[in-house]
Amino acid sequence: MVGAGVLSLPYAMSELGWGPGVTVLILSWIITLYTLWQMVEMHEMVPGRRFDRYHELGQYAFGEKLGLYIVVPQQLIVEVGVCIVYMVTGGKSLKKFHDTVCSTCKDIKLTYFIMIFASVHFVLSHLPNFNSISGVSLAAAVMSLSYSTIAWGASVDKGVQQDVQYGYKAKTTAGTVFNFFSALGDVAFAYAGHNVVLEIQATIPSTPEKPSKGPMWRGVIVAYIVVALCYFPVALVGYWMFGNSVQDNILISLEKPAWLIAMANMFVVVHVIGSYQIYAMPVFDMMETVLVKKLNFKPSTTLRFIVRNLYVAFTMFIGITFPFFGGLLGFFGGFAFAPTTYFLPCIMWLAIYKPRKFSLSWWTNWICIVFGLMLMILSPIGGLRQIILQAKDYEFYS
Repeated sequence: MVGAGVLSLPYAMSELGWGPGVTVLILSWIITLYTLWQMVEMHEMVPGRRFDRYHELGQYAFGEKLGLYIVVPQQLIVEVGVCIVYMVTGGKSLKKFHDTVCSTCKDIKLTYFIMIFASVHFVLSHLPNFNSISGVSLAAAVMSLSYSTIAWGASVDKGVQQDVQYGYKAKTTAGTVFNFFSALGDVAFAYAGHNVVLEIQATIPSTPEKPSKGPMWRGVIVAYIVVALCYFPVALVGYWMFGNSVQDNILISLEKPAWLIAMANMFVVVHVIGSYQIYAMPVFDMMETVLVKKLNFKPSTTLRFIVRNLYVAFTMFIGITFPFFGGLLGFFGGFAFAPTTYFLPCIMWLAIYKPRKFSLSWWTNWICIVFGLMLMILSPIGGLRQIILQAKDYEFYS
């Protein structure tokens, strides 16, 4: 649940400002917890049937064809988007680790670090299923807690910087507005667990007496408490210490103590290795199903080997082409995460349960839908602008 998006929260705060920033953080936490509760409830709303995939729920709510067309593209964009961002994150953290540990070494380009990070996935992608990566995901959970704590702990230790400024960094009104939009996407990106929640719930045994939603909801509550413990201190302390000069990845802003910052960056690498696999698994599943069922390929080890390696190579290539952490977060956060996290669950809820007009449930869902739609429309504009501005000075494949 704790995505690497947590590292960009101080930067998002610097573009939102204190008041709006805190409001957006808290609102997002409440709305996403609510929509997550809806997903957990809807998993087994039809007696004797379980919706183990997001698109199955979509098909039940909107109809066989329409459900697929609405949900599958959104999910694919999210999962592929996360994999691309994590390629960049892994590469940047490896580079920071190398530069911190060996400050006198020859400078190595980010491209090579992204390739090194990708090389792990050429091996890990051939693990058979979710359960086989439970060890990796446990390690990832411990790591995310650790590096979040180091991020705000080291910031407190560093203290408030001299000449710290909390105003907006952009010189023009348009720049400020676009950065604000992009920052909304950064926040949306940090709340990303909805896309795999049904797949995770599907692994919990369920009986009519003991439905899976009981233990799943307890798991969600624990996860969200941990999310709050990671996100809020990092966002608020990071911004408080560095003001608007904070980098789009807080760990890149921190230098000392060197061993601790190097360790935190290594934690990020281990975490995104696990997270990459969790988001890649459903994509592998989808690609292999289409190839075997629709295009009549013979299911074989060779097919798996080629498909999975091609996917890892594709995400690596895009990551190397656009290694802009902040811009990518803003773009994918709004374009892909806002629908699946903020408002698709609400639309499905309205379609299936049909709450009474103007009742509390009706109002709550519509407020979430409007908030989510605004996020989806505005943040990609800001994110895309940021990528274009950064790409101006960047030499591709230099």
